[in-house]
Amino acid sequence: MRDVVLVTGGAGFVGTWVLRELLARGVSAVALDVAANPDRWRRVLGPRAADVPFVAASLLDHDALRRTCDEHRVTHFVHLAAVLTPACQADPCAGAAVNVLGGVTLFEEARRVNARGLSYASSLAVFGPQPDDPPPFLYGAFKKALEQVAEQYWRHFGVRSLGVRPHVVYGPERDGGLTAGPSLAARAAARGEPFAVGYTGTAGYDYVEDVARAFVRAALETPPGAAVVDLLSEPATTEELLALVRAEVPGAALSAAGPVLPVNRPPHPSPIEAVFADWQATPLAEGVRRTVAFYRARGVGPPD
Repeated sequence: MRDVVLVTGGAGFVGTWVLRELLARGVSAVALDVAANPDRWRRVLGPRAADVPFVAASLLDHDALRRTCDEHRVTHFVHLAAVLTPACQADPCAGAAVNVLGGVTLFEEARRVNARGLSYASSLAVFGPQPDDPPPFLYGAFKKALEQVAEQYWRHFGVRSLGVRPHVVYGPERDGGLTAGPSLAARAAARGEPFAVGYTGTAGYDYVEDVARAFVRAALETPPGAAVVDLLSEPATTEELLALVRAEVPGAALSAAGPVLPVNRPPHPSPIEAVFADWQATPLAEGVRRTVAFYRARGVGPPD
């Protein structure tokens, strides 16, 4: 039986790169999202975009999800569909509907089809500044709930899953969410435009191609259980990151101002190398170089 991976949030930033990784591996993929983004697919997937069936549906549409899984004979899941931090704070009910109830819907479908593997996006935002502190935002609280849902589905129904916790995901096509600033700064620099990142402080950064590879491996090589792993997340201050962009584009008019990002400290780190011993991350300087090069190669960045 061939592998067929359903990617929820497949039109999004990380989802598109996950599709690229699956196609590179020769694995069949199906994307489900509330709306298509053909321009992003064209820029990242190129002609291979035509090889990916797209289903326009909400994760909360049980019937559409079931039809999709049956029609394409889905065997694995990469669950990325989510409402991000600012939108969760602005509309908690909508955030909980997608990030919690939508996650339960996805796990229930994985249970129904007896999925061979499932990966899902959690986040280091489930942790507060100190080990015993609660998540600082509703987004983190909803992601923490999803981790607990995964544990329950393994304990009671035998649905194996592997959650992946990135910190700040950056790279080509990142254009939304609280921490999109560094990626937008790289795009602006490549276009010769000024840009101000709207936050300060130190964060851990994960390059999007690494993140996509983590989700794909976690889905195709899901171990028994309901583990959650942390990505390596190379730390840097906002100014250090902007200095890396300026190293690629000397004279780029970049700045940073705004609130300090909350620190997320896992009380018990769970590095991805504990599951994938051969894991290697892209250094931050190299990821920034690739991001700038992506936009330079296209002449201009994607439209706002």
